Amino acid sequence: MNCRMCNSTHLFDFLDLGFTPPADQFRRRDQLLQPVTHYPLITSLCEDCGLVQLRYVVSPEILYRQDYPYEASTTRTGKQHFHDFAASVVDKYGFGEADLVVDIGSNVGVLLEGFKVRGLRVLGVDPATNIVRIAEKRGIETIDEFFTEAIATAIAAERGQASVISGSNVFAHIDDLNGFLKAVDILLKETGVLVIEVPHLLHLIDNLEYDTIYHEHLSYISVEPLIGFFARFGMQVINVECKDIHGGSIRIFAARQGVHPVENSVAEIVALEQAKGLRDKQTLVQFAGRVQANRNDLVWLLQRLKHEGKRIVAVSAPAKGMTLLNYCRIGRETLEYVTEKAPLKIGRFTPGDHIPVVADARLYETRPDYALLLAWNFAREIMANISDYTAAGGKVIVPIPTPVILDKDSVL
Repeated sequence: MNCRMCNSTHLFDFLDLGFTPPADQFRRRDQLLQPVTHYPLITSLCEDCGLVQLRYVVSPEILYRQDYPYEASTTRTGKQHFHDFAASVVDKYGFGEADLVVDIGSNVGVLLEGFKVRGLRVLGVDPATNIVRIAEKRGIETIDEFFTEAIATAIAAERGQASVISGSNVFAHIDDLNGFLKAVDILLKETGVLVIEVPHLLHLIDNLEYDTIYHEHLSYISVEPLIGFFARFGMQVINVECKDIHGGSIRIFAARQGVHPVENSVAEIVALEQAKGLRDKQTLVQFAGRVQANRNDLVWLLQRLKHEGKRIVAVSAPAKGMTLLNYCRIGRETLEYVTEKAPLKIGRFTPGDHIPVVADARLYETRPDYALLLAWNFAREIMANISDYTAAGGKVIVPIPTPVILDKDSVL
């Protein structure tokens, strides 16, 4: 394989999480006897441009077109984040009613909802048909397609060019990044801005967030490789903002060269990435060693608790949790069930070992001794939501970056 950003063949493999099924492939009961395909999950560093990426690409048709179960608005924290995202972009650049915002991978339209309430024209583009239907019921017009040059051309012809093209947790999902930037070039106004938000590789390494590695996430973004990549398309990174969402993300603003000033934040974040050694093989090899140690510690903890006769379940079923469960080989022998708020996942079974996914209410009905928190990035909100469980003596295991046990008196 070649680097998806610079086409180099100089790739250094540093972490192998084994073969896993797609992390969002939650099955219905009638699908449980169908064969499960496991794909390699190997991360590599491009030695030329510095992009960290997956070696193997699962077809996006498999990932997004087959009953995609992710809704972006299942937590209050997430919804507030997206609405603040939209408001900050509008205020920063002074956009108004005449401006069009196109959100790529728009999901159920939570981010566009934020732009819409500020009076802008909005349009989503998303390939997950079932999710598009939900977005449209919410009043967010959405094109049920992958974002391509042809789609960009059609939108520009029908509605004019966009003042904002946004993509939250979607840029890292794209294999053909060159095609994506060509489509952006067609659709974006001369004075427009491209805003992408992605988990930051720096936090992934620092905080051992290896569970965010799964087949949808083809690239693990740092800013330095983007400088040269955008330049090839006549664009430049003009600002970077750090956000707490998803364990530590960056919001990257890009525009055509010379149109908007480049803020100090760009040089500052690149300097920080260099100081952290994100392109050093030794840094990445050490990270891989820490990942293996985390797996050993977590598995030992769970096995000890089971040996003591404790009952264990999991709380929340995000895609990242499926990487954790499959890499650590945690299955039905350990977990009785996984609870969820998202209706699209309740009643289904986890990818891999087919652990049943049930409504949160089951936690209070069965009162297990321990709950493994898979959506650890929303730990504060989830701990508040299940306070009745912990008040009654239930304990919560947070697996990342070091397995810890929390109770009702723990402070986050």
